[in-house]
Amino acid sequence: MRISLIQVASPDNETSNERRDRVSKMVLGTDADLVVLPELWAAGYFNFDRYSDESEPFEGRTVTDAAAWALQLDCYVHAGSFIERGSNGGYHNTAVLLSPEGGVIHSYRKIHVFGYESREAELLSPGTTITTSPSTLGRIAATTCYDLRFPDLWRSLVDSGAEIVVTPAAWPLTRLSHWRLFTATRAVESQILMIACNAVGEQQGVVLGGHSSVIDPWGNILLEAGDREGIFSVDVSDDIVKSVRSEFPVLGDRRPVLP
Repeated sequence: MRISLIQVASPDNETSNERRDRVSKMVLGTDADLVVLPELWAAGYFNFDRYSDESEPFEGRTVTDAAAWALQLDCYVHAGSFIERGSNGGYHNTAVLLSPEGGVIHSYRKIHVFGYESREAELLSPGTTITTSPSTLGRIAATTCYDLRFPDLWRSLVDSGAEIVVTPAAWPLTRLSHWRLFTATRAVESQILMIACNAVGEQQGVVLGGHSSVIDPWGNILLEAGDREGIFSVDVSDDIVKSVRSEFPVLGDRRPVLP
C-alpha cells in the first residue's frame, strides 16, 4: 500500500477557508491508497479563541470535502481531525476516515484532551469510546496527539483488533524527542503499523514539530518527514502486521498482572 502524509502549516495570517482551498489542491495532487492530514489543520490547534467559530457538525465541510477527495482519488482519506459541534452543544476533537467510495468508515473523538499550556481541555469534551474498522488495508483505528502518552488506550485498541493506527497531531517542536519515542514505542509494543501525521509551522507563537512518520511493528522507520509543509509518501507491504505478529507472537504471550 502507498501512504501519503500531508504536513500542513496553519499560519495565523491565513483564514481557515483559504487553508482548506490550499490543502485541497495538495490532497488532489497525491497518488496513494491512504492520504492522512494532521490534527485540527483547518482551524489551527492553537487558535483557541476561534474554536467555537470554526466548529462544524459532523457532516460539515471537513467530512464533505474529504468524501469528495476520496471519491476523486479512489483512495482512503483520513481527514485528520476537526472541531465537531455535537448535538448536545458540546465540542469535540474528532478524527474521521473516509473510504474510496466517499463514506465514513471510522470516527474517533479524542479521549485525552490536553490541558498543559493548552485550553483544549477547557473548551472541548473528551470522547468516551474507541472502535476499529475493517478496510482493504487492514483493520484501522485512530488516536489523536496527546493519546500517544497513554499506553492503556493502545492496549485496548489492540484488544479490539487494530492493525493500523492513524494518529493526527499538533505536537510542538519542544517535545519532538517525546514524539519520536512514543510513536516508535506504540508501534513495537502493539505490533501495529503506526501512521503519525503532525502539523508544522507556527501557530500563536508555538512552533509545531512536523517529522510525521510511518513505523512498522519492528520499530523500523519507513518514513520520517522533516519540519516543512509538504506531501511525504512511502510504500508499505500489505501484510507487514500479520507477518510480524506471526513471526514474533508477543501479543499472545501477554499474561494478566496480579493485583
